[in-house]
Amino acid sequence: MPEYHIHLTWDADAAVWTATSDDIPGLVMESGSLDALIERVRFGAPEIMALNGIEETSFSLLFHSERLEQVCL
Repeated sequence: MPEYHIHLTWDADAAVWTATSDDIPGLVMESGSLDALIERVRFGAPEIMALNGIEETSFSLLFHSERLEQVCL
């Protein structure tokens, strides 16, 4: 079963999570909630893949999240 990697990055300036993927061209989504973004990607990725001519009937999405927080004491 193919596995597609999704990168989830926190943008502190915009206060949103952003999803991108090198494996799925054109996949760029954002949301203020990490859980909501994962759901958007789960439902949107197959449509974007079909538009790119990727006809997978079963595949896995592997989510990688990254969030950097600065802490001052």
